[in-house]
Amino acid sequence: MLALLAARQSGCDEPLRVRRAESTRSMLSGGSDGVIAIYDLENATKKLQYTCKAICTVGRSHGHVHKFSVETVQWYPCDTGMFTSSSFDKTLKIWDTNRLLPAEVFTFEGTVYCHHMSPFATKHCLIAVGTKNPKVQLCDLKSGSCTHILQGHRGEVLSVKWSPRHEHILVTASADSKVRFWDVRKASGSLIVLDQHNGEIAKSSSEAENTAHNGRVNGLCFTNDGLHLLTVGTDDRMKLWNSATGRNTLVNYGRVCNESRKGLKFTVSNGCSPDFAFVPVDSCIAVYDIFSGQLLTELRGHYNYVNCCTFQSDFQELYSGGNDVNILAWIPDLGRTGVENDEPKGSEARTSLNLVFQDEWSSSDDEN
Repeated sequence: MLALLAARQSGCDEPLRVRRAESTRSMLSGGSDGVIAIYDLENATKKLQYTCKAICTVGRSHGHVHKFSVETVQWYPCDTGMFTSSSFDKTLKIWDTNRLLPAEVFTFEGTVYCHHMSPFATKHCLIAVGTKNPKVQLCDLKSGSCTHILQGHRGEVLSVKWSPRHEHILVTASADSKVRFWDVRKASGSLIVLDQHNGEIAKSSSEAENTAHNGRVNGLCFTNDGLHLLTVGTDDRMKLWNSATGRNTLVNYGRVCNESRKGLKFTVSNGCSPDFAFVPVDSCIAVYDIFSGQLLTELRGHYNYVNCCTFQSDFQELYSGGNDVNILAWIPDLGRTGVENDEPKGSEARTSLNLVFQDEWSSSDDEN
């Protein structure tokens, strides 16, 4: 590490190498059986295809294991000494990684679908929680209690995300077809309710009430600069919004099949050109150009429905988990040409991107 820092200081090395050296190579996963596993992602074999084993688990015999499916896991933003998990057993748990014991447990009235802690916040330690109850819960790690309740939705809250641009801005998606923006410093209602029609439907119309989708909204993802928000719904549509104005940009992604009855966890790239959205669709991962809406390729490797995917920007790696009890890593093959044109077309674009993202390893121990 000292050699890397010296090389960076002298201008002989790139910032990315330093970030990679200090980045954690541990991954959290949660399964439908309530088990939580931590994997060491370091490739000690130096082979293109290898299997990662869990270095520790909160297994079925553990006294504090979740009773039902784990829906969300997240490292504490500052270090890996703590992580969070939420489950259909109506709990959110704050874990001490070293002891593998919960330091705090929050219990809710309804099923917990999702939670999110801002990786960027410096002025609060709030965890937003979406449950079967339409009220959004905010849990404060400093006080160990639920300090805020955000009211406005009329259906279960399926996805919550903090803005990467403004640390007090929270976005929530619900089964009531609405997406709401909140400023958690204010006691008043939501700041914005997204309208897929951008206000063009007459107020006298039966559809006058603002809706983001014509179905349940079960997925949210900001672009890395926080300027845009992607949403997915059970109307089989994905939409791109200007997060400052709340306007629908009207980018057409075509049909994005979404049959999930709970939250759909999709992700976006960081440091790529063009910017990609990775969306689980049946047993594959659809890759879209975010701003053109073009379907670039479909990543195939799972044998059953894909439930989630996440992108690790320091190593340019995509991870996906599915009902086939596999976690797959998709790693760019830098030895191939990849996507060289910002506006690839037709079959050439799909072939080119498929060469870039290759399935490098899988783990069949413990579900994602």
